[in-house]
Amino acid sequence: MIQPKPRGSFFNQLIKIVTSSLCRIKKNNLDEIPHEGPLIVFTNHIGGLEIPLIYSHLQPRPITAMAKIESWDNGIVSWLFDLWKIIPVRRGEADVDAIRQSIEMIREGYIFAITPEGTRSRDGKLRHAHPGVVPLALHSGAPLLPMAHWGAENFPENIKKLRRTDFEIRLGNAFILDARGERATSAVREEMVSEMMYQLAKLLPPKYRGYYADVENTTEKYLRFL
Repeated sequence: MIQPKPRGSFFNQLIKIVTSSLCRIKKNNLDEIPHEGPLIVFTNHIGGLEIPLIYSHLQPRPITAMAKIESWDNGIVSWLFDLWKIIPVRRGEADVDAIRQSIEMIREGYIFAITPEGTRSRDGKLRHAHPGVVPLALHSGAPLLPMAHWGAENFPENIKKLRRTDFEIRLGNAFILDARGERATSAVREEMVSEMMYQLAKLLPPKYRGYYADVENTTEKYLRFL
């Protein structure tokens, strides 16, 4: 496989410099990200800070993701998302074209980043996740890698006081979703995404685990660790 190259290297480097100046970033085991091959990274979603920060610090791996099509109404955001090859998706419907594009890019060797919660928590605590990532993982066959981060919830207050924000990133263990011969019904998909989110919760300090705080009760029925 010929590994695709990230686009906008100068701009990405600039974002990396800016975010590093605004935050004290502790990347823990971020260097364990595979250097090539299909990969789906799923992460928690606190605010807007982590998107450019994580994107730029995962370079030189090329990364893509989905974003609501309304984001392209903003000229600057539209330019940035086109530069990053972000995939527009229509909310509230099964956007087959967006799913097809996502699978193609995963198979081409892009990291596909997704936030199963679907919306920002703002307080840093995990919210109930949606199972939209499950069909993407099953159809692409790509490994899934949990990436937890915290600290971004303090950024708005810190920036007002001209203080740097402590931002920590931690990776978990990669796995593949395996339906074990079962049909991926709605109930099965819900159980799969729940098992995924508990893997994410285990990486977070207890106060951030939110909806998935009872990590001792998690199962791993559909997870095949690599």
